[in-house]
Amino acid sequence: MTDLVIALRHRLAARSAGTTAEWDARPAAVLIPLYLDHGEWYVLFTERTHTVEDHKGQVAFPGGRVDDGDADRIETALREAEEEIGLKHDDVTVLGQLDELLTITQYRVTPVVGVFPWPYDFMLSTEELSEVFGVPLRWLADPANVDVQYYGFPLLGPPVPVYYFRYNNHTIWGVTGRIVVNFLDVLRPLLGADF
Repeated sequence: MTDLVIALRHRLAARSAGTTAEWDARPAAVLIPLYLDHGEWYVLFTERTHTVEDHKGQVAFPGGRVDDGDADRIETALREAEEEIGLKHDDVTVLGQLDELLTITQYRVTPVVGVFPWPYDFMLSTEELSEVFGVPLRWLADPANVDVQYYGFPLLGPPVPVYYFRYNNHTIWGVTGRIVVNFLDVLRPLLGADF
């Protein structure tokens, strides 16, 4: 073997295996806000306006891109929730984080789960959001309330499930629907417990 081959073998052996994407996914975080109302747990969602640049009219969790000054993803989620809906940092008890989700829109989204007191006086960023609304946790956890459709391209691999929750006049789907499903997978064993 030549010196180059030997040196290359050593260099490759010293590297850690990793994943390289064709693009750099932008880090982001969202808050999954939970609240207790008359003995029942709810998940708070937002609905985006039809005038925002992206995801017009869609249901989402409060959240957004990581800022350079954010210490971690929890700080990002709490900062964004305060900017978007007026939910103050100190009013949220953070319970933990879910696994990061890589989206087709090139974001690495970290869902942060937190509890806040109810009722709450929200201050919506009216440029971004048209409303906030709650959905009962038990309703979301009922398998009868989710519709799964599969989309994909045969050359790119198996079809991908897309989850749809239709609650009153709102449709929760896309990344938000996937985050709800991931959250329910963690939560489902506890649903018999007293929340």
